[in-house]
Amino acid sequence: MESIRRWWKAAGSSDYPAARRLLITADAGGSNGYRTRAWKAELAALAAETGLEVTVCHFPPGTSKWNKVEHRLFSHITMNWRGRPLASHEVIVQTIAATTTRTGLRVHAELDTSAYDTGIKISDRQMEALPLTRHDRHGDWNYTLRPEDYDRAAGTPDPFDRPSPDLAWLCHPALTGLPAQDWDALIATLMNLHDQQREISLGRRRGHRPRLTAPGTGRRPVLTLADRLLATVLHQRLSLPQVAIAALFGVRPETINKRIRDIRQLIDQAEYAIEPGSHRLNSLDDLCRFAVAAAIVIPSEIKAAC
Repeated sequence: MESIRRWWKAAGSSDYPAARRLLITADAGGSNGYRTRAWKAELAALAAETGLEVTVCHFPPGTSKWNKVEHRLFSHITMNWRGRPLASHEVIVQTIAATTTRTGLRVHAELDTSAYDTGIKISDRQMEALPLTRHDRHGDWNYTLRPEDYDRAAGTPDPFDRPSPDLAWLCHPALTGLPAQDWDALIATLMNLHDQQREISLGRRRGHRPRLTAPGTGRRPVLTLADRLLATVLHQRLSLPQVAIAALFGVRPETINKRIRDIRQLIDQAEYAIEPGSHRLNSLDDLCRFAVAAAIVIPSEIKAAC
């Protein structure tokens, strides 16, 4: 989805300034498959950002070769780099960009150095909020996302300094060991450090060239900073296993592991220490029992999972 967004900002919006609709043809499977929720959520975000009505038509399963890009682009790229060792990203990008044909094909290629989280989960609440209209014929394969009537509260990311709504109950002082004002102060400190760290990292990836987009734009985070801090607290203070935290947060264990490492770095910079609690939790059942004993209101879907 980010590739389409980049194309629109770099070329599409200037080549088609009067455009009001965008048609995308896509394969049936993969990250842009017709069953993928994250694909549809990002399409809705693109429609809202650009004001375009985005229509997607998926090829039936097993017919990806019908896609014109296979014949008009990929085949020529393959012939151009035939026999050349693809030893680095630079070689790959340069070889793709050097592809031309006598009939006028010219290719632009650039390396995307951004990091993307895995294990993105789109909730039922977010799916229901998408401004998606299925077509009468094969509505699973053909649908349109409108730029208007988009419920931003349900479909857009939560504030980065606040936990996701379904995780807010974990902010209780009995779990974090922090009064509300201390929790807010810690989040504010980590937010400043996170923003500084992110800008430094992005600057390195750009080769210290000026940024082309405004801060805060781009791909939406899977977990807010507050979510990541909650995961770290649950793991370090209450010893809840990362696998259990991943199941609770609806992401993969690798994602939780990476985000806990990121938060630990920020906490070290802030010269703060998460003190171990008096309880050790080994499972989500232990967490639920602990929360009930502390009179914490647990969302019904979490109770069912426990």
